[in-house]
Amino acid sequence: MEVGPKSVREKAVSDQTSSPSHVTEAVAERRGGERSSPARSGDTVSGTSAPDPEVPAKAMRRAFTAEYKLRIVAAADACRKPGDIGSLLRREGLYSSHLVMWRRQRDSGALRSMKSRRRGRQPREHDPMAQEVQRLTRENEQLKKRLTQAERIIAVQKKVSEVISILRAEHESEKSE
Repeated sequence: MEVGPKSVREKAVSDQTSSPSHVTEAVAERRGGERSSPARSGDTVSGTSAPDPEVPAKAMRRAFTAEYKLRIVAAADACRKPGDIGSLLRREGLYSSHLVMWRRQRDSGALRSMKSRRRGRQPREHDPMAQEVQRLTRENEQLKKRLTQAERIIAVQKKVSEVISILRAEHESEKSE
C-alpha cells in the first residue's frame, strides 16, 4: 500500500462510506453550536489551556524631535561606504522612508522652524496691552447696556408725561364745563 496524502484521503473516504452512523454522529455533535474541532475551541479536555486574559499594552506611535531628525539626516549624509546608511537605520530602528521624508522636510526648512515645538494648544503670552484692551472692551459693553436701559426709561417717562398731560387737559376741560 502506498503511503502519502492520497492513500490517507482514500482511506478516510472509504471509512466514511462504510459506516453511515459515523457521519450522523459527527453532524449531531456540531448541531449544538459547537465548533467542529474541539482543539480549536480551547477545549480543556484536549490539553490546551485557556487564552491569556492579560490585555497587551496599546502600541504608541513614535514621535521624533526636530533635533533628532536633523542629527540622523546629518549622520546619513556623512555615510560614505556602501551599507553605512542601512546599518545606521537598523541601529536606530528606522525605515528608509523616514530618512526620505526628513530630508524633504530639511530641504524645505520645516525642521528648522519646528525646533522644540510642543504639540497642542500653545500657552498665551502675557501681553499687558491685550489685557487692557479686554478690560476696556468689557467696560464698553457694560456701558452700552446701561445706556440702552437709560434710553428705554426716558422713552417710558416721555410716554407717561404725555398721558398725564392728556389726562390733566381732559380733567380741566371737565371742570370748566
